[in-house]
Amino acid sequence: MTVNQTERSPRARLLDAAEELLLRSGCDAVSVRAINAEAGMNPAAVHYHFGSKDALIAALLEARLTPLWQDELAELAARRDAGRPPATAELVDVVLGPLRRLVEHPRGRLHLHLLARLVLGRRDVGWTSRWFRIEPWVDLLCSARPGLTESQARERLMLAFDLTLHVVGTPAADTPRENPTGLEALRTFVAAGLEAAP
Repeated sequence: MTVNQTERSPRARLLDAAEELLLRSGCDAVSVRAINAEAGMNPAAVHYHFGSKDALIAALLEARLTPLWQDELAELAARRDAGRPPATAELVDVVLGPLRRLVEHPRGRLHLHLLARLVLGRRDVGWTSRWFRIEPWVDLLCSARPGLTESQARERLMLAFDLTLHVVGTPAADTPRENPTGLEALRTFVAAGLEAAP
């Protein structure tokens, strides 16, 4: 173990170790024991700091992906609170914009695959980041699309997120990388679905 590793917090060391192992071997091949060993920590470290492998993956995704969206989403929420609600297309652009960069790189594709695995699998991982929960999105969509009930907004957003993650996050989802117009088609389709009359 290097001096640099010992200076990092145990959680950060576990997240870094998990990310490297997941990148090399894939989610199913990486065990909690292997993550603990890679981080140079005791066999119970993942369970102590995160509770489970899925919760560790959720923390990894929040740490790596939240910065891609949080500032622009917070700006849209601030505009809404100031009486200037965002347009539906703006909301879609904020979500899909970073995906263009993520699908271009192995680490980004790993993050999208892991996110798809948790979200499409409906795994309850106790997201802590505001933007990984559905409620803030429902509020933004309801302000962007007056006339939608919270229930309708929730249903539309769940369908939009499911479709998006299926397209960019499943292992066979190489199409956007090979054909960037695929993301533009996805954007158009998702925006139309969110904007449709109630």
